[in-house]
Amino acid sequence: MKTKIRVLIAALLVLIVACVSTPESGKQAFIMISPGEEASMGKQAFGEILQKEKESTDTRLVAITKRVGERLAVNTTMPDLEWEFKLFESDQMNAFALPGGKTAAYTGLLKVCGNEAALAAVMGHEIAHVTARHGAQRMTQQQAISVGMQMATGLAGPGREMILGALGVGVQYGIQLPFSRGNEAEADQIGLVYMARAGYDPNEAVRFWTRFSQMKQGAQPPEFLSTHPADATRIANLKRHLPKALAEYKNAKTQYGLGETFAQK
Repeated sequence: MKTKIRVLIAALLVLIVACVSTPESGKQAFIMISPGEEASMGKQAFGEILQKEKESTDTRLVAITKRVGERLAVNTTMPDLEWEFKLFESDQMNAFALPGGKTAAYTGLLKVCGNEAALAAVMGHEIAHVTARHGAQRMTQQQAISVGMQMATGLAGPGREMILGALGVGVQYGIQLPFSRGNEAEADQIGLVYMARAGYDPNEAVRFWTRFSQMKQGAQPPEFLSTHPADATRIANLKRHLPKALAEYKNAKTQYGLGETFAQK
């Protein structure tokens, strides 16, 4: 019985770990969601978000957000997606991009960015999640975990509790969160290249994340419990990838530098 349990756990972990690779980086990925299905879910989610969020009426900032987004999108590996860029009125210092290309930023984020290049760093990061198909990878991973849970619940005896434990807390901290941190780190790397190709100085990405880190208040969770890299880790990784991004920036058709500056209230 113990041997069967060990084999089952090993098989489940191999299946889950096999979902981690990303096509954007040239690696093979185990994805069970088609691009069409992924885009359809993103479009549906975006429609629901549009009903809840208030769009900004600041025509200048709306135009800047759209301009930065379009410059980034055309320099990705998926320029033909139905890209759409919105600016929502909120104090949230955040942005997102959904499968299929539906992207948005919040006015609170622009107050931290201060210029187009910083905004490009954040939006490039979010867009990289789309082009790397991280959403599809997550959904595939969840499907694999769901199958594992169903298999585990069919077992009897003490082995059942051991497997459920491995696929509960064990999976959460051992696989799901590191997988998410890996996605975030990769999106930083890809987004840095996208902003450079779009003509924005990639050095501003390091400066932005440094500013953002300094603005945070309160204690942060330990990195191993977080879905994002610690700020110091993220900044160090960005610095490591700067040489490649600077080469892309040098070859950009137009160099905008920091771009237009926003008035920070």
